[in-house]
Formats: sequence, structure tokens, C-alpha cells
Amino acid sequence: MKRYYLQAKFAAFRPFVSGSFRPTAGFITPSAAYGLLLNIAGIEMRHDDGQSVMTLIRKDLPMMKIALGMAEMPVRHCLLQQLHNYPIGTTGKDHAVNTKGGKYNIIPVKREMLSNIKAYIFIDGNSEIEEWIADGLNGNRHRSYGLPFLGDNNFLLDRFEPIIDMEPVWWFEKIENDAGGIRENITRLTTTIDRADLSRTRSSLFAPSINRKKDPPEGAWVQMP
Repeated sequence: MKRYYLQAKFAAFRPFVSGSFRPTAGFITPSAAYGLLLNIAGIEMRHDDGQSVMTLIRKDLPMMKIALGMAEMPVRHCLLQQLHNYPIGTTGKDHAVNTKGGKYNIIPVKREMLSNIKAYIFIDGNSEIEEWIADGLNGNRHRSYGLPFLGDNNFLLDRFEPIIDMEPVWWFEKIENDAGGIRENITRLTTTIDRADLSRTRSSLFAPSINRKKDPPEGAWVQMP
């Protein structure tokens, strides 16, 4: 088992949505943590079939268990933004002359984001990947896909490092039933991403553990992918 600490000023972990409101999960998702670890290990997730390189995901990705803990709850923000686009058809064409060649279809949208991310990522069940992540952190793994980021490509990491001494933290546990009553800070976290077929994308409700613990409880472990 390996332990890592992640810190970032800003992040966004968005579900697949369209429209004028772009939400974020309340914490880093297992699928995002998994992708980040593979990026550091130099493992390409995408499958290039010659047509949809950005969409398809490889079927032979390494398996591991992931548990997510937090030192404190991130702060959720909502930004109002103008979304500029070139529409299909004639929508908004009357505004084209006013923008002198620029994008003339403007839609106000709200985008959520998180700040003050302090996360702990535990992995287990794959010693080879643990070695590759260590090599990647030391710059000894070839990486073909840019800098690691958290949701938006301008939300970069401040710190990502292995840790030995662990402080007690809250662990995000999957909520399997309602026997325990209403939990605080419940959030839906994506566990499986399928860009080619969104019906195959999976998410579950998670909530921070009631008490701080040094080690993840059984309900915090998620098998990936």
C-alpha cells in the first residue's frame, strides 16, 4: 500500500453535463485520482483506433484499489461566465456584424469550482504500478500527455508527494444504504468514465467518515478501473 498527499489551489471534477450550469463534485473523484496516477506513471489511458483517439479508453488498464481522504473540506465556488461559440445553423446571426468577425453567439453560464484541495490518495493491490508512480515522480517515466491537472487544464497541482507519517483524516466512504441516516457533505463521485457510451459511466454517493482515522475504512476502498 502506498500513500500520497495532493494539494492544489483550485480544481473542478465535472460530470458529463450540458446547458448553462456546469457543476463539480465536492471532492476529487476516484476516476480523476485514477487518471492522475496513470498520468504520473506514464500510462496512456486513451485507445487510438485511428478515428476517436480522445474518446475511447483502453480495456487493458492496470487494476488497483483507491481510497480518498481529506484534511479539510474544499470550498465550493460558482462563477458567472460568458460562453462564446460559433452556433450551428443561423442562431444569433443578427449579432455577427457587431462582433466584426469574432464569435457572435454569447450565452451566460455558471461554472462551479473548488478551492483549497488537500487530499490523501491511498492505493493498494498493484505493486508494479506503485513502482512506476515512484519512477514518474522522479522523472524516470516517459509521459506523452502534458502536465497533470485537476479538471481544467489551468488548475495545476501545487504538491503531489508520497508520505510516510499519516495524520488522522476523514475518508470518503461509499453509501450503500440509508441505514445510517442522513450523512453530512454527501457528494456524488464518478468511479468509471466511458466517453464513447455515457450509459456505461458509473458514479456513487460518498460521504466523509464520521471520525478521523489514519487508515481507510473498508467502505472507502474503490476497485479501479
